[in-house]
Amino acid sequence: MPVSAAVTSIGLVVMWSSGFIGAELGTREAPADTLLMWRFLAAAAILGGAWALFRRRRLRPRALAEQAAIGALSQGGYLGGIVWAVGLGVPSGTAALIAALQPLAAGALAGRLLGETVSPRQWAGLAIGLGGVALVVQGDLSAGPTTAPAWAYGLPFAAMAALLAASFLERRARAPLAPVDAIPLHCLVSAVLFTGVALAGGHAAPPAGGGFWAAVAWTVLLSTVGGYGFYWLSLRRNGVTGTSALIYLTPPTTLVWAYAMFGDAPGWTALAGMAVCVIGVTAATVRRPVRRRPDRSARLAEEPVRARAVPRVPAE
Repeated sequence: MPVSAAVTSIGLVVMWSSGFIGAELGTREAPADTLLMWRFLAAAAILGGAWALFRRRRLRPRALAEQAAIGALSQGGYLGGIVWAVGLGVPSGTAALIAALQPLAAGALAGRLLGETVSPRQWAGLAIGLGGVALVVQGDLSAGPTTAPAWAYGLPFAAMAALLAASFLERRARAPLAPVDAIPLHCLVSAVLFTGVALAGGHAAPPAGGGFWAAVAWTVLLSTVGGYGFYWLSLRRNGVTGTSALIYLTPPTTLVWAYAMFGDAPGWTALAGMAVCVIGVTAATVRRPVRRRPDRSARLAEEPVRARAVPRVPAE
């Protein structure tokens, strides 16, 4: 794997995982829609201001429309579905496991929609990785009954589908934009969406404590700039299947974050799941070097040419 692709993959896993930690930090201080509203208002102001100051350029109307739809799906649809489901009582591990079905769905659709070939080794890696995720979140799955309504379990599926749809739209965009141009627009669209939700629920006012604003800063810098920045870079370097496979590593990486920050030590089952995830993702993303056989037909074709190039000496 080239160094640039490796850095992109590692950055995606680490930064994407930071979002779950930021969500826990923020929801300890305020409701989820309050956190999401101020996260994207701050991100839109910072990134939009930086774009206007350093990279201001005219964007095509088609690009604006495409990126608005991609941002609404990748940030509004995905984050809204996950946070809403957890807020209704769906265990976070269950929501993570449902969202982790994305790589299998991406592999099934990539060939038909994008022409990406998914090899048997990649399919095996995706299946192994899903098994590792199941081990990692087994504690949440076996925690007992929840108070969540039955329909709430459909929200993580909708969130997963929204992120997958955004990934396919980005790959098929007719006027693609670099992440430095696209992410500020995504944040602006998400800020409008979540501000409307927070105002409708009466949760727009932020708390006065500094812990809330620390969580906002965490989610803006690490989760939004870092997580989504690396996600779109990975899509271009690794494709939909490879990028989706890396999502398998986010639940175990989140456990490492949680242990470092909150002292939540993972059990042996979770550690085993981490190892299985690494094996699955390695099988799905690492490409074997292609050995080229010598072209025998080309060598045979050259022999008559060499034979004709040697003049025959007439017999005396």
